[in-house]
Amino acid sequence: MSSTFGSLSTALTGLNAARQGSAVTGQNVANAGTEGYTRQRIQTSAIGATAQTGLFAGGPTAGQGVSIDAISRLGDSFLDTRVRATASDAGYAAARAEALLKLEDIMQEPGENGLSAKLQDVWAAWQNVANDAGEAAPASVLLEEAGALAAQLSHGYAQIEAQWSAGRTQLDSLAEELNAAAAQVAELNGEIRSALNAGSPANELMDKRNLLTASIASLAGGEVRDAGDGTLEILIGGNAIVSADSFRPVQLTGGYRMQDAAAAPVQLEWAHRPGSPIALAGGTIAGALSVLAPAATNGAGGEVAEAAASYNAFAGQLATAVNSVHRTGQTPAGTTGHDFFAFRPQLPPALGLTIVPADISGIAAGAPGSGGRDGSVADAISQIGVAAGSPDGVWASFVTKLAVTARTDIQRSELAAAANASAVNMQLSSASVDLDEESVNLLTYQHAYQANARVMTAIDEMLNVLINQTGLVGR
Repeated sequence: MSSTFGSLSTALTGLNAARQGSAVTGQNVANAGTEGYTRQRIQTSAIGATAQTGLFAGGPTAGQGVSIDAISRLGDSFLDTRVRATASDAGYAAARAEALLKLEDIMQEPGENGLSAKLQDVWAAWQNVANDAGEAAPASVLLEEAGALAAQLSHGYAQIEAQWSAGRTQLDSLAEELNAAAAQVAELNGEIRSALNAGSPANELMDKRNLLTASIASLAGGEVRDAGDGTLEILIGGNAIVSADSFRPVQLTGGYRMQDAAAAPVQLEWAHRPGSPIALAGGTIAGALSVLAPAATNGAGGEVAEAAASYNAFAGQLATAVNSVHRTGQTPAGTTGHDFFAFRPQLPPALGLTIVPADISGIAAGAPGSGGRDGSVADAISQIGVAAGSPDGVWASFVTKLAVTARTDIQRSELAAAANASAVNMQLSSASVDLDEESVNLLTYQHAYQANARVMTAIDEMLNVLINQTGLVGR
């Protein structure tokens, strides 16, 4: 302590440190419920004594108080990275699981409203026609059941088209959300860098940026790198979408109808470099793009387009199988070579399947020359469902494949969501505010404040005696 008055300065530094600690603690308590807030602490260090020189220098000397070095943000970068990684996986898996669940809802398999049940009703109606050949009632039931099957097929295909278009529109919204988050991160990078350069704390800005980086990871995966100057660089597909205080926007390209996907597949591109798709490693956008990919000849395309292709394949095989037998039979008028199913031109097979006969006169139930009561051809058609390579088998194979894929993706989504929840909980346990701990800290700072104030009071009283009562002896 360099002088009597210097002790006041020493106590003042302690007073200021205690007041600042109380303020930070109060801020922590006030933001205990704020999303993304990371608790803070003041960092202090002792101010050493002034150097002494001269002949009589030496011996222990008192320090000059306490210095407030910084207000630290008690976050864990490792846990932040883990949250982003698990958010990327969870976003990807959730997007796929949601799309596959919608496809299962459209098919309604197994169930009385599924195509399998409708198909069995059609085969049963053909058998009834075979048993009562030449009768109008069984023929009417057959036409009704066949029409219901065609309507169910058309309705299912239309729902798949609607799901694809809705998913495509949603992708535009996700791309806009990604651009908005990236722009905010770039802006915050600039503000944080300026604040740090000016010696001001930027902890609240970092909290907000941390939430945005997690949002970007959930949307498009990517990697976050610390630039060392307070800014973050965010990369997706190996290229920076955010670098310092600038960002590169992305855009969705491709058609808005499922039938246009083969010629113009939906993909995410850099706005400044069109035609170059971004290879996303995860996130909701990547998951949505994977299910909206065009169908492939090997069946490994996007699940929505593959479902539509399976509907078309089923419609085509059903018409081919039934028509090939129906052409060999004769109608009540004795004519042959007639189709039972046909397709409307310029429409997908599943959407354009129609029934050719309008009544019993167009149904070829018997073999040529066998008379009007023969139902052998109708009986042969009724057995198509149990033959090798039947439409029933084709449909069952597709339903099984989709069910297995959906179950796998749903389980993956559940596991990814659990992993993300665990990572978030670990992050919160490290960074969130503990009210009990803050209460203890607040008491500590209050007592420190009172102690320093008492030191100042004692020094004041001592100086008062020295200044105002010295030399008053005997009075």
